[in-house]
Amino acid sequence: MHASVRTSGHQNRLPRQLLSWLLLVLGVCGFAAVWVMLALYTGRQCSVMAILGALDVAIILRLGSWRPGPGRVTLAVLATTAIIILANWTIIAAQLGAMLGLSPWDSALRLGSHHAWTLATLANGTGDLAWLAAAWLVAAISTR
Repeated sequence: MHASVRTSGHQNRLPRQLLSWLLLVLGVCGFAAVWVMLALYTGRQCSVMAILGALDVAIILRLGSWRPGPGRVTLAVLATTAIIILANWTIIAAQLGAMLGLSPWDSALRLGSHHAWTLATLANGTGDLAWLAAAWLVAAISTR
């Protein structure tokens, strides 16, 4: 005979929360990688990808069963910001590393925040900044 085993809700919730966070981290890193590959292939910043990243984060948060509300909106804006920073950092590192004979990974580890900020302000024009600002708005609205 098969005995039924009951587990408390707390035991089931912990792995689900961990999986939700893992899904979010993988989504952010994966989307940033796609953005970087597109930018390196086209030779442009491709800042419109920030909008798609915000929508991707909204989908991931819903799939991860994050509860609607201000917390999810804040998390969506922070995750979108992480995509933007990670993608821009890696694009800058890959382009700079290519000139210096370094791999993108080595260049990213050696790139200082001040140098990255200077190069990012030179690479991102007004149109790029508008796309990035719109991405934060899309992240906030799409995850309410």
